[in-house]
Amino acid sequence: MGLRLDKPWLPLDQRHVDRLGGELGVYQIANSAGEVTKIGFAGGRSLFGLHSALQEELSTSGADVGRKFRVEVTQQYMSRYEELLMLHSADQGALPRDNVQTGTKLRGSLSPVPLKSA
Repeated sequence: MGLRLDKPWLPLDQRHVDRLGGELGVYQIANSAGEVTKIGFAGGRSLFGLHSALQEELSTSGADVGRKFRVEVTQQYMSRYEELLMLHSADQGALPRDNVQTGTKLRGSLSPVPLKSA
């Protein structure tokens, strides 16, 4: 397993969100162009874990067609969340758009091997 979240993207729709369980973990949201717009987590205060967190994302997406998500189940959700934020910042030079809007701040930095160009 690498540092980056590389699971397949799923459409952010009711059918896929309903398949999620109440596990703790992290998630990424991307727009229709595949750009990660938010990194989030479902922690101990999430009523139904990843299901609740992605249901909220779905309800706030409105008519934003083409949004997608991917998740990683982990008990160390806060450490993994911060790690994913640091990786995104190292790879892209900034936090995802929706994390900046919520005032997310990094508590560290990483210097990972650069992403290979496709």
